[in-house]
Amino acid sequence: MILPRPTRLRQRAGQFLFGPATALRATRGAEPAARLLRRYLRPATGLPLPLAADGTVLLALDEQLVGLGDEGYALTVSEQAVVLRARRLAGLRHGVQTIRQLLPVEVLGETAAPGVRWTLPCVDVTDMPRLPWRGAMLDVARHFQPVRFLRRFVDLLALHKLTVLHLHLTDDQGWRMPVAAYPALTEVGGLRSSTQLGPAGSDRFDGVPHGGAYTTAELRGLVDYAAECGVRIMPEIDMPGHARAALAAYPWLGNRPERRLPVWTEWGISDAVLGVHDRVLDFVRTVLGEVMDVFPGEHVHIGGDEVPVTEWAASQEALARVAEEGLAGPHALRGWFLGRVGGFLLAHGRTPVCWDDSGDGARDGSPLDPRTVVMPWQDTVDGPPRRGHPVVLAPYRATYLDYPQSTDPDERAGQPGAVVTMSDVYHQQIPEDPAVLGSQCQLWTEQAPRPQDVEYLAFPRLCALADALWSAKPEWAAFGAAMAVHERRLAAMSVACRSLTATP
Repeated sequence: MILPRPTRLRQRAGQFLFGPATALRATRGAEPAARLLRRYLRPATGLPLPLAADGTVLLALDEQLVGLGDEGYALTVSEQAVVLRARRLAGLRHGVQTIRQLLPVEVLGETAAPGVRWTLPCVDVTDMPRLPWRGAMLDVARHFQPVRFLRRFVDLLALHKLTVLHLHLTDDQGWRMPVAAYPALTEVGGLRSSTQLGPAGSDRFDGVPHGGAYTTAELRGLVDYAAECGVRIMPEIDMPGHARAALAAYPWLGNRPERRLPVWTEWGISDAVLGVHDRVLDFVRTVLGEVMDVFPGEHVHIGGDEVPVTEWAASQEALARVAEEGLAGPHALRGWFLGRVGGFLLAHGRTPVCWDDSGDGARDGSPLDPRTVVMPWQDTVDGPPRRGHPVVLAPYRATYLDYPQSTDPDERAGQPGAVVTMSDVYHQQIPEDPAVLGSQCQLWTEQAPRPQDVEYLAFPRLCALADALWSAKPEWAAFGAAMAVHERRLAAMSVACRSLTATP
């Protein structure tokens, strides 16, 4: 059984056998999908799978498949040939993932598996996603994750036909992306002296320095690798709150430039926020210019949630900005700031994305440009769709993977206050509204310092998200049956996850 479950799958008698003589054939424009299939299959099978004009595995772009959209595909497997067709390259890449899942599970391993017959069952598959935005956010600011793991995470997303990796690159606890004009962002802002143990408010700290930053070359390589797999990366530079690491590097960015703050060692929300003077806006434009150079995708996330106004209310410079712009008060500076930053991105052909922590895209009296994508993370989503913003759902009670995934006594500690089960993720309420693009899960890493911790929190809950967003008719029982098979695939990839039993 394939996961996410395809729109239509009909199995017939017989099998297609991959062997030493099997070759791939690709029509013009389909070559990247053929190379992707070969890259995925070669480690376990050892098969060369060359491109040849008479190859029995055909990957073809077909403009006539208009009914399947840009991500749909059609796969036909007979005893003599495999034919994978799609209107766009994205659809072919999804079809490649289906082929991987139809092969013996050993194909997902990273080492040779001698003695396995590499057979595909004869099937007819017609498939397309229900929603276009299907993704996962990974917080690498609170705990830095090596780029090698990020590539593995991309592979896991691609296997599940999840196509957005939202990288949370900056926060109070660390700045992970280099900016040539501001080297202290990573040199100073990328290292904290200690880390709080347990939840926010704890009085325990480990006393161990924690840091890390990516090189520009690593990030460019990650973007290219993800694109080959059919995953687009959306970077996030959090502002104007969650900015303590930037303020540690450059105190003049804040509202009290004479103050020297360390990179924050705690969890929770710091009162320290960016100032609203022109030099800060110049800084932001420079940073985002480099972000756009490294990350070529349409969407750039600019944070925007949990912005205390304490410092703005006490700053003569901020109050002067309020008066100059005719704003209702210091609370309106958040919307003003995000509007200026979003306008800069829009002027450069990008689409800004921001968090919305009230369910209302214009809560502060400063409406954002309607092209701005908002991500409401509270339970209600009434505000943004009604005001015309495109919406990506991120409700914390259904998509925050830092919460424990069960009440079992042996469950690992997570963010206190809630439990988010596979069922919660699967049964997320998605309004029938054209403004709703889709959904994504969020993995904040306060309690996930290591790659294996990230995997444990992500899976199998991301499997539930994938099926709920892709399948034409989400069905919990059918998903559970598919997971019983899919468990072997995750095991073959050595995914560090809990029991995969799908319980209500």
